[in-house]
Amino acid sequence: MKKTITFAAIHFTIAFSVAYILTGDILLGSLIAMIEPMVNTVAFYFHERTWQSHTKLRSLANATGIKTTSFAVIHFSVAFGVAYLMTGSWLVGGVMAMIEPSINTMAFYFHEKVWQRKQAQHTCVWHCAHA
Repeated sequence: MKKTITFAAIHFTIAFSVAYILTGDILLGSLIAMIEPMVNTVAFYFHERTWQSHTKLRSLANATGIKTTSFAVIHFSVAFGVAYLMTGSWLVGGVMAMIEPSINTMAFYFHEKVWQRKQAQHTCVWHCAHA
């Protein structure tokens, strides 16, 4: 759950920044920034569970690029849907879907790398203790 919470914090920050810049409206930008990451945080949780529960996906878990791409597809869809529903504008929805997930996909990649490194250090400490 810590991994999901840290990603949510990154996501909220990026979503607010992009939504506010696109709409110029702090209220609308804030609403998009709250709803879109909440939906994506739930999607992230299930994305993680799916990757952990399927043997074939688990074998690809260290292929950060593949895992990032799979989440990016979900993220683009959610970003467009939320921005379009909140603004009624295909343009704002489309631009939001292109920019916000792109930035968050890069953030996801580095977030995943940090968590892999953290997990590897924990594993190393564990193995070193028994050596």
